[in-house]
Amino acid sequence: QVQLVESGGGLVQAGGSLRLACAFSGGTFTLGWFRQAPGKEREFVASISPNGGAKQYADSVKGRFAISRDNAKNTMYLQMNILKPEDTAVYYCSGRGGLLSTFSRDYNYWGQGTQVTVSS
Repeated sequence: QVQLVESGGGLVQAGGSLRLACAFSGGTFTLGWFRQAPGKEREFVASISPNGGAKQYADSVKGRFAISRDNAKNTMYLQMNILKPEDTAVYYCSGRGGLLSTFSRDYNYWGQGTQVTVSS
């Protein structure tokens, strides 16, 4: 049974940093981060291959966010730097058995989400 559990969200000032974590179980697969702001559709943030060798980022977070994983600890991370108010959203961890994808419909497994709020 696949389970994904996010942690690390919170309130931070613009320009600050946060690190999100996603504890995963039930297998080793492609993992991703998506986010959803109030009144908006869920959007892709970043994804990482099962061995961590391949990564993708949304243009809006390139150079500011970094995705990584430690399979020995069954944990994926999202280091978020230079945060902006527009980064405010619920962040979701996701998993799929195939290759990297930026489409939420391609992911089979989802966590419950963690709130990130960036104040100006």
